[in-house]
Amino acid sequence: MQPQFIIAAPHSGAGKTTVTLALLRALQRRGLKAQPFKCGPDYLDPKHHTLAAARPSINLDRYMMSDAHVRRLYAYYSEDADVSITEGVMGLFDGARKMEGSSASLAAFLKIPVILVVNARAMAYSAAALLYGYKNFFPEITIAGVIFNFVNTPSHYRILEEAAADAGIPALGYLPEQKHLHIPSRHLGLHISSETDYNHIIDAAADHLEKHIQLEQLLQLTSREKPPAPAADNTPAGPLRIAVAQDEAFNFIYRENINALSRLGTVTYFSPLTTRQLPPADLLYFPGGYPELHLEALAANTPLLTALRQYQGKILAECGGMMYLGNSITDESGQTYPMAGLLPVSTSMQQKKLSLGYRQVHINDVLLKGHEFHYSQYTASPGLTSPHIRVLNARHEPVSSPVFHTGNILASYLHFYFGEDVEGMGRVMGF
Repeated sequence: MQPQFIIAAPHSGAGKTTVTLALLRALQRRGLKAQPFKCGPDYLDPKHHTLAAARPSINLDRYMMSDAHVRRLYAYYSEDADVSITEGVMGLFDGARKMEGSSASLAAFLKIPVILVVNARAMAYSAAALLYGYKNFFPEITIAGVIFNFVNTPSHYRILEEAAADAGIPALGYLPEQKHLHIPSRHLGLHISSETDYNHIIDAAADHLEKHIQLEQLLQLTSREKPPAPAADNTPAGPLRIAVAQDEAFNFIYRENINALSRLGTVTYFSPLTTRQLPPADLLYFPGGYPELHLEALAANTPLLTALRQYQGKILAECGGMMYLGNSITDESGQTYPMAGLLPVSTSMQQKKLSLGYRQVHINDVLLKGHEFHYSQYTASPGLTSPHIRVLNARHEPVSSPVFHTGNILASYLHFYFGEDVEGMGRVMGF
């Protein structure tokens, strides 16, 4: 038996991430192996989970992944853990289409209970109606308990505790608001200036949680039978040399993408900020990140830009990586910096506009899935996008997300997920 559960909420902004990080760190400090997961395509929360738990956090996404792949990942990474904690996405029932890919969908599929985090700052006994609705709306899930967030007095909590009891959901405690636990937001998600500062915040959040939450009761209520361990994959690695850009400018990477690439060959890393020459490689992988925050350093590394222009192998570039391969990037102030010039594309952080959503990309007979999340805008030479490529959203409607497939390069605003089907990506890339 193993405690395992999803941290969910009625809506975004209720405090799921802070509660998840605090739980992971509190359990880790007790000597328990707490395995983090993230429901959905987010690539930032898993970075935070990994720091809090000292174990890699894994995305579980029922839109980008098959059910068999989700089940295997959950079983594999939970196998040697004492506790498995999955952070939900948006509101409990919010998915790509209705509940598709939602936290509730994942909880029902994996048969694990839900711990609901409710922002009760401006709520009293009305919490009973909210909790009753969430408990009964979708009978295939079990809400094992509720944590009330932003509750500052014991008398307020007593009202909420009574509301939870009348709705038939155990109240596991409350968290008074602590402004010093707030994690600053950047345009692509939660951000903190340094790992040291972040560790202090996580430790403080864990201290705060242990004072107010009935942690032992939570673990007892969520104990379930462990999923059976999957069979080991003993496939020998292939011969490819793969170099992955990874530094402060490029670090939005799905862990399973790297594991998949390692089945094709040897994976090494380099930094477009500091590496002066490209490592020997048959494939260069530029994931997304924050190149717009490091434009001066990227533009100043002319030896690497020159080496890129002379490179003859394959290149896969996603979002920030695509921006880096273009002619230039313009920052918010209007200053333009030259980039690699491998694509006749220019991007700008001025007049920012959010582009967000799941995408499926049809390239000849191959289907690639991914997620788009960016604020920059682009201009490209007419006819650069390939006519044989179709891009659809989760509702199977055509969208104008650019996908550039030119010679040895596949570049897009999408963050592709190919942890399950690296062979499909290989067919598209020609390796």
